[in-house]
Amino acid sequence: MHIPDNFLSPPVWAAFDALSVPAVGLMAKRAGRELEEARVPLLGVMGAFVFAAQMINFPVGIGTSGHLVGGALLACTLGPAPAVLVMTAIIALQAFVFQDGGVLALGANVFNMAVAGVLAGYLPFKLWGGGPRRKQAIFAGAFLSVLVSASLALSELLISGVRMPQPVILISVGLFAVSALIEGAITVSVVQVLERLNPRMVQKPVAPSGRAIAVLAGSALVAGTAGFLLASSAPDGIIHIGQQLGLATRAVLHAPLADYELGGFESAWLRRAAAGLAGLILVYGICAAAGRWIGRQRSA
Repeated sequence: MHIPDNFLSPPVWAAFDALSVPAVGLMAKRAGRELEEARVPLLGVMGAFVFAAQMINFPVGIGTSGHLVGGALLACTLGPAPAVLVMTAIIALQAFVFQDGGVLALGANVFNMAVAGVLAGYLPFKLWGGGPRRKQAIFAGAFLSVLVSASLALSELLISGVRMPQPVILISVGLFAVSALIEGAITVSVVQVLERLNPRMVQKPVAPSGRAIAVLAGSALVAGTAGFLLASSAPDGIIHIGQQLGLATRAVLHAPLADYELGGFESAWLRRAAAGLAGLILVYGICAAAGRWIGRQRSA
């Protein structure tokens, strides 16, 4: 889902860089009004959980993999504006520290997944998430979030002059739809687990229990340091399209933990696990600091 550098034309990535800054700024202003004080402790742990989950790719067919994006999950647990901030922090960290997604294409990735994807994921939950069809609303939001983000990414490639034959577009949409179905199932399952640990945690501004925080933190730690052992080695949808069309990924800068590996260890597992742990700490710190900033904004 992350667009690398060299896939978008300069006018396209520059336009989305310029568009994403005010969009995220607007969400930052709204976050102080939307985020209930009871949910502030969730920012760091939910950010770490989604970051870890994004490291685990699952096969979706035809040599392609997908991963949990987490936009709808963040929107349901935090509210849309705080979710945009958390997702933006994750995507920026992935680009600058792990070379996952382009630095020049950062604005496009933020707009696709953190702005449009989160808001699309929250819409069904907002419309009918408080009634008897709450599970269906959460599933629909997660499904819609992935399809909107993927459709935007494909559109940006086309606008950039990347010539994609119609069969490639149709197959890509189909694969993204499969990934969206899996996203919906995972999102509903995570919400159900959270609400078993902390009843009505998603529906009402209830403070997260210690058990819920512990489960999220423990799951993030396991997924971030060992989940890659179960992950598919196939490329994700956007990278797969680039390989089919002969697009080369040229990084603007070499990230310190590129390919989610930390040097200094002979074991490949230790290199990946150490990088995952470093990412979890960074994401948690950034999102927790954002939570404290939001709290100060509300007080002011």
